[in-house]
Amino acid sequence: MYLKERLRRLLPGRFIDVGAGDGRLSRLLLDSGWSGTGFEPGPAATTARALTAEAVAAGRYVLMAENWLEAPAQPPAELIISSMVLEHLDAADEHRYFRRAENELTAGGFAILIVPGSPAHWGVEDEIAGHYRRYTFASLERTLAEVGWTATHLAGLTFPVSNLLWFMSEYLVARAEGHKKTLTFAERTAQSGDRRVFLKTRFPAVLSVVLNERVLYPFHLWQKANADNERSLVIYVECRPAGGAARPGSDVSPTRSEIPA
Repeated sequence: MYLKERLRRLLPGRFIDVGAGDGRLSRLLLDSGWSGTGFEPGPAATTARALTAEAVAAGRYVLMAENWLEAPAQPPAELIISSMVLEHLDAADEHRYFRRAENELTAGGFAILIVPGSPAHWGVEDEIAGHYRRYTFASLERTLAEVGWTATHLAGLTFPVSNLLWFMSEYLVARAEGHKKTLTFAERTAQSGDRRVFLKTRFPAVLSVVLNERVLYPFHLWQKANADNERSLVIYVECRPAGGAARPGSDVSPTRSEIPA
């Protein structure tokens, strides 16, 4: 819901979805009037292809089953977005990500990153998914500064609900995916976009009665009220190359301290 709210501030344009996973993020952008390209080298590309088939047929979306960092250069985009991708990159590729993004953004374009937060909550899910790190607000801003970027909007998400459920989440992941510890780091990373954890990433249809935006909206407001909390398990950031002008219609908030509750 947080991303959907932020997207309402923007004029639709072209996007690049890095690590598109099962395609839900691309689908959200497409449903919001955007067009673009998704990159997903893992097995989740099959699900993403089905979820975005209508947009593909209409010529509004292309899904590439390859690593964006190794793919041919793309036409400029107003938005480059990735969810739970940056933590899979080593330090060298993390910097490559931003250099390539800068080359493929239009003037005034920006990036949205969603990454895991709170290093104190490093656990079995990080090991199974092939993570190099969890971020803090400070470490993420430091990384951006190192590559000549700046954060224009930064928020912690899912606190405190995810924190309260963390031990249960760890148990569910270990039970469903513990066998992945025997895979290589690269194999764990490749499979991270195709998660099948019952009661975490997969739910019985009957639970849609409570797991919907209307019922969960109070929890959405609760997380927004805690957007400055350093223990947030997810960090959302909008960022751009330092000195880059805001895109017309973007209405981007300047700092996390000004996030409305």
